[in-house]
Amino acid sequence: MNLPKPPKALTEKIESVTGKRARIVVDHILKHGFITTEDLEKTYGYSHPPRAARDVREQGIPLETFQVKSSDGRTIAAYRFGDPSEIRAGKLEGRKVFSKQLKDHLYEESGERCIICAGKFAKRYLQIDHRIPYEIAGDKDDVEGTSEEYMLLCATCNRAKSWSCEHCPNWTTKSPKVCTQCYWASPQKHTHIALREVRRTDIIWEENEVLIYEELKRIAREYEFPIPEYVKEIVKERLGKETQR
Repeated sequence: MNLPKPPKALTEKIESVTGKRARIVVDHILKHGFITTEDLEKTYGYSHPPRAARDVREQGIPLETFQVKSSDGRTIAAYRFGDPSEIRAGKLEGRKVFSKQLKDHLYEESGERCIICAGKFAKRYLQIDHRIPYEIAGDKDDVEGTSEEYMLLCATCNRAKSWSCEHCPNWTTKSPKVCTQCYWASPQKHTHIALREVRRTDIIWEENEVLIYEELKRIAREYEFPIPEYVKEIVKERLGKETQR
């Protein structure tokens, strides 16, 4: 298949890509016209395909997401090069490098914890992430930033946030204001999760608390409840008693 050559501005960006995942994505698209999540998972072994596509976008290369059928007939996502004019939009100039000072500041301010799950981690296991996704608001000129703009996330929460954001309707409409009210940006004061009217809290059981969790799990199993549902029942009962006082 003879594919048209990308415009010069896009070609220059593509040639500058050095990251392994991003390089695989752009080379595959250059050869085949697009790449699917199935290609990324089965051919290249990436368990989180949106992360690979995000790597490309972070290099300043616009990607368009669309839907195709997988080999077994499921509807899946695919990616192809987007409008080259977006390269000049400011949001696709490639991420700036965060300083060690910013990470140190966020680490101290967060109490050495992931902002989403509140788990305590060594600094090397936490990643700086934008509260409002980079693809929606880009980076401000002041990359030193503050905790109002950036936060530290563990790898698990970062993957979950990426998946949820990329499947949110606001990923297309790109309203920063919508993002500020989302759980993934403000877990302590959110009004929605990816535009769904949902409330969420994550609980980590650490050190001696693990014994409490194991007892909770044992009792939940006896009542044939999933642990989250059993926790809800306990909270409902407690709030009911508090209301009667």
